[in-house]
Amino acid sequence: MYEPIRTPSVHTTADDADFPHRSREEELDIQLAGHLAALLAVTDELGLGPAGDRIAEQVARLRGAPPARHAALTDAAPASLHRRAHALAGRALLVAASRADTTAAILAAQRMDAHTEALASTADTAPGQLIGAH
Repeated sequence: MYEPIRTPSVHTTADDADFPHRSREEELDIQLAGHLAALLAVTDELGLGPAGDRIAEQVARLRGAPPARHAALTDAAPASLHRRAHALAGRALLVAASRADTTAAILAAQRMDAHTEALASTADTAPGQLIGAH
């Protein structure tokens, strides 16, 4: 009554594909290394050498190679750079917590605290202004 299907369906899954798949842990490693590398760039621009060195160690551990250090300056206001660094450290903290990387999570939390303190000490934040709100 019915004719059998002679060709493979276009709706089959690509599990038999001939390309490498990454595990969830590998994807989180890549994501965490990316957030930390971005944080490193802002940290270097702020001139925070020792903090940058600690971040670079973590990026090297995750990527297996030392990161390129940021040399160019954007002439952005320090408060803006601290806000950006705080946000990047927060993202790194979330990914580090989800992959249970205690070392990276502690480092990210310390960087968030340092940038919060730096923002509190800058005079260009107006009273009543939420830090980090856009």
